[in-house]
Amino acid sequence: MSDPAPRPATPPDARIDHAASLRYWNSVPANANVMLGMLGQYPWYTRIDLRGSRTFLQKVRRLIPDCPTEGKLGRGVDCGAGVGRVTEGLLAHVCTTVDAVEPVDQFLQIIRDSTLKRDGVVGDLYPLGLEHWRPDKRYDLIWTQFCVGHLTDAQLAAYLVRCREALTPTGVLVVKENQSTDPRGEDMFDAEDSSVTRTDEKFRKLFSESGLVLVASELQVGFPRNFRLLPVRFYALRPV
Repeated sequence: MSDPAPRPATPPDARIDHAASLRYWNSVPANANVMLGMLGQYPWYTRIDLRGSRTFLQKVRRLIPDCPTEGKLGRGVDCGAGVGRVTEGLLAHVCTTVDAVEPVDQFLQIIRDSTLKRDGVVGDLYPLGLEHWRPDKRYDLIWTQFCVGHLTDAQLAAYLVRCREALTPTGVLVVKENQSTDPRGEDMFDAEDSSVTRTDEKFRKLFSESGLVLVASELQVGFPRNFRLLPVRFYALRPV
């Protein structure tokens, strides 16, 4: 068996180019099927994804002292909201009001024009990348899914600190992300959208360094194995 390829001299996150990321996502058609780049052609994916998220959140609410386990939470925020897939399919059902953070204007416009926005379920919209978002209110739930790969390690750590400080006393930060499958146990860089897929070890290190404690973590289940998708892991986080 040959030895693994040598580790790159430049850390994967140092290769992230935010302008290139925005060019990529601005080239993706803005419609309700947009998710995970090319996975938009698989409508079954979102059903499995949202079902897993609902189940995980139900478990997490039971683990947080004084957190209500029934009914809706107060205010949530969908970070890296895209066209509002998670807002519509999950957060609007578990939060009274849902803010959204999304840097791609054509995606954010879908949320602006949505029934949820007209009905007041969607609250404030922030046309920003996560590296620029500074929470100006407290949240019971901060949901961050499939987007922190566009942040460098330093930017992600700073984002986590801001989220930690923006949680209510019973609030929770959920991070749901793909996991690296690199045989050397390294983060993986994707040149197509200029993003990094991190290892579980890297995530846990950054969480700890950002003053967050892991309430629960598990892998998303239910995706067909024949599609050979990257593993997806949930992390529920609270201030230390």
